Amino acid sequence: MRRSRRHAYTQAALRIVLVRHGRPAISTKQRTGHLGFSDYIDAYEAAGLDPSSVPPEELQDLAKGLSAIFTSQRPRSQESAKAIAPHAELITDSLFEEAPLASPKIPLIRLGVPAWAVMSRLLWHAGYHPEIENYRRAKQRAKSAADILIFKAQEDGTSALVAHGYFNAMIGRELARRGFKKTGSHRVRFWNAVVYELG
Repeated sequence: MRRSRRHAYTQAALRIVLVRHGRPAISTKQRTGHLGFSDYIDAYEAAGLDPSSVPPEELQDLAKGLSAIFTSQRPRSQESAKAIAPHAELITDSLFEEAPLASPKIPLIRLGVPAWAVMSRLLWHAGYHPEIENYRRAKQRAKSAADILIFKAQEDGTSALVAHGYFNAMIGRELARRGFKKTGSHRVRFWNAVVYELG
């Protein structure tokens, strides 16, 4: 009899750690129109880690036994992983990129960057995805990301990803659907870590 996916990984205890990157070297304290926010998205994706953004000690302790950490291809993700665990091998994959945003074409208003980001994410869920990945495809990508992290955890007992807040939460929802229990919560803050365990 075929086992369901929810119970397919119960032979050994597994732990998966999802970490949001540290603060990028770009300010979020600016007001702009929709064109300026479009440029900001590109600049944010290219930004590395702010040198003054240091991971908390408990996060470094969590990563001490890891021989490898998964990251996205973005500089802020890779540099954050190096700051957390300089001893670990970085396994970089575009699969772990953030769920994308597109600046909505709303003229004549100026908003802070965080407000634009919230509006853009809500519109993305509502179907606004001009020339970018839509929610359905991002959800499928999250399932593939979960597969990779689970496979690594089956090999080593623990796997870790240092990537991006929203996509980490999407992966987390997929892990929960497969029976993993969560410690912590996905918050909009840098260095946020959530641990998923099974078994």
